[in-house]
Amino acid sequence: MKPEELNTPHDPTWCPACGNFGIWVALKKALTELKLDPDEVAISYGIGCSGNENNFVKTYAFHSLHGRAVPPAAGIKFANDALTVIAVSGDGDAYGEGGNHFIHACKNNYDITYLVHDNQMYSLTTGQASPTSEKGMKTKTTPSGIIEDPINPISLALAANATFVAKGFSGKADHLAELIKKAIQHKGFALVDILQNCVTFNKLNTFQFFNKRVYDMNKEGHKTNNKQKAYEMASEWGERIPIGIFYKEEKPSYNSSLPQTADAPLVKHELGKVDLTPNFEGLA
Repeated sequence: MKPEELNTPHDPTWCPACGNFGIWVALKKALTELKLDPDEVAISYGIGCSGNENNFVKTYAFHSLHGRAVPPAAGIKFANDALTVIAVSGDGDAYGEGGNHFIHACKNNYDITYLVHDNQMYSLTTGQASPTSEKGMKTKTTPSGIIEDPINPISLALAANATFVAKGFSGKADHLAELIKKAIQHKGFALVDILQNCVTFNKLNTFQFFNKRVYDMNKEGHKTNNKQKAYEMASEWGERIPIGIFYKEEKPSYNSSLPQTADAPLVKHELGKVDLTPNFEGLA
């Protein structure tokens, strides 16, 4: 397939020059280069501008509640582990409303890929502060400036024992597509936090801001098996911002450890062979 064959009849409704376009391009490029057909991929979307992508990518799609993209993705993978399963959220969706789901997905090592569109803003609701907004930023909910420090998604994922932790930039679609491919190929939970610009509401973290600061940490020699160094690199923010794979380890995924799916996906089990009567013994 070619990337454009994953387009739906619906044109994207994002603002012109929104970073979501770069992520959309990178995702389609990754899926086609992995030779994944649309019926082999299921994507669970959260709420927000990123969630609108469910209308623009021709795969199986589930549009979940706010902060709840991960649970349906995990459930889909449990039911049919033959599918490539991806969750897509914004930074508020993933690290705010969905923060608890995010932490436990890292800890449990679900075999899913989590793509977080991180524009440091709640943009679909017109520009409120999110968990990753920079300290001092003035928004609709913080007119005098944000007084708390932002959350660090990479450090949080590392602390929660995620087995694949990466950061990309929507303005470098080819590099981002390679990160997404490696995340999908990883057997376990894979986070790709994606820096992106919001042209309408975030006037600080613009395309130009990121484009002159990001650098490929792996090309500069960062080793992905050094967790302590990954923690150190996760804190680098300012004149230089690292993108690439911070950390990766091989570890049995939650899905591969389930005895119920050792022989076949749940969707291929014969329900007639399941005896539920022991569950009702002793009940009135």
